[in-house]
Amino acid sequence: MPLGASQEEAVKEAMKQLGVGRNSIAETHVHKLSFDFRHSEPKKVFSIELRLNADEAALAERMQTPRVKYRAEAELPVPSGKEKLAGPPVIVGLGPAGLFAAFVLAANGYRPLVFERGKPISERDEDVRRFFTSGMLDAESNIQFGEGGAGAYSDGKLVTRINDSRCELVLRTLIEHGAPQDAMWRAKPHIGTDLLKKVVSSIRQSIEAEGGAVRFGCAVTDFDIRDGVLHGLHTADGYQPCETAVLAIGHSARDSIYRLINRGVYIEPKAFSAGVRIEHLQADIDRALYGRYAGSKELPVGEYALSTHLGDRGCYSFCMCPGGTVIAAASEEGGVVTNGMSRHARDGRNANSAICVSVRPEDFPESGAAGGIEFQRMLERRAFAAGSAYEAPVQLFGDLKNGSVSKRLGRIEPSYPRGFIFADLNELLPQFIADGLKRAVTEFGRRMRGFDSDDAVLTGIETRTSSPVRITRRDSFESVNAAGLIPCGEGAGYAGGIMSAAVDGIKAAEKIMERYAPLD
Repeated sequence: MPLGASQEEAVKEAMKQLGVGRNSIAETHVHKLSFDFRHSEPKKVFSIELRLNADEAALAERMQTPRVKYRAEAELPVPSGKEKLAGPPVIVGLGPAGLFAAFVLAANGYRPLVFERGKPISERDEDVRRFFTSGMLDAESNIQFGEGGAGAYSDGKLVTRINDSRCELVLRTLIEHGAPQDAMWRAKPHIGTDLLKKVVSSIRQSIEAEGGAVRFGCAVTDFDIRDGVLHGLHTADGYQPCETAVLAIGHSARDSIYRLINRGVYIEPKAFSAGVRIEHLQADIDRALYGRYAGSKELPVGEYALSTHLGDRGCYSFCMCPGGTVIAAASEEGGVVTNGMSRHARDGRNANSAICVSVRPEDFPESGAAGGIEFQRMLERRAFAAGSAYEAPVQLFGDLKNGSVSKRLGRIEPSYPRGFIFADLNELLPQFIADGLKRAVTEFGRRMRGFDSDDAVLTGIETRTSSPVRITRRDSFESVNAAGLIPCGEGAGYAGGIMSAAVDGIKAAEKIMERYAPLD
């Protein structure tokens, strides 16, 4: 449809193509909305959902066109297990994976017990603000740890490459708890950290209302695994016996990974990526994407996803935050970590994204399962040593190419809240990453005008793109050598974002429900 077309006009066109009248339709709404810029005039691309007073599946088959599809609605899973639980299933971590595992279990009568090392959102917010303003880091309550996990301080993207009907359940649950309605039909939905924090707290309250319990400020300090079977957890509040525990610890719970290794749980090193945050003016990104249509109220704030191959390595943009800020995301003393965050309005002056180069286990300075963790720490500590009080090293792209320390900024002011110090990222990053960034940003500049401008700001270091380990699991989702332990989500190496982590949490809950009956 033309750029100015309304939803009502799109519905009428869909009815016309389907050949049905108003009397045959019980309900209509936009299922997805995206934009097509492949032609001289941009187009809106609508997918319209029609609920008919007729046999929908038969009509779709009769139409014989790829434009018309029948879609069965996804439903929450139903328990079918028969084994009796001696106590509630335990969940470790209340990020997206743990949150949705707990939500599904609570909704089906399992009364899960959740241990979260960090604090509730309201208290966590205060700790994050204090770190941003004073540099006082709380290692248990920060951008990585606390209610909602790392995803609570992000752009709140709900885009995923997985094709799973559970995605609809996730979206529906988020909307029922306060996410904007357009999250259901935007082709690239996002919530924004300002709204997502409220949504997360609302879902947690639903878990508690259904009989679940959440213990904040209660880290799991060790795992009681004997003869290949999980018997319980040692926590800050004491010992908790359990038969099954969903391990949804997130990608930054390094101490938990080391404890699992010490207990003999099978963990393998995994590739991830590392690099920097790049900032441009959002107005420049909009012009590069939309041309003369930049600024149109019909168009969303411009966002991009870029990737390229550098020989046998990849380099790509990650967690792009339109109108957002670069944030201080450290969770350990003595390390600088960057990430990105946007409010729902995406109304900030700058656009930012991680630009990262793939890192493989053979690149790690140490062998073994924890080699990737030590690689990340090495980069984070180098960045910390470049400044003071968690300042971030910054360099303009033109100076990165020339190998010179920047002396002044151009049009773009870094948004990192702890302040910055000019440094040569060529010296802080391994050569393969620094060289990869130069080549990739130059290539991206050929695709997006101005992306490789000399005054684009690079802020280091971005290391927490994904987990550097995988806690290997069976088809039952249990650890291959620790029965009852269910590794789940990003921290276990099975997800890459809010949506895929939430879906993995639902799957973990389903595995428990397939085996065990609800609690009496």
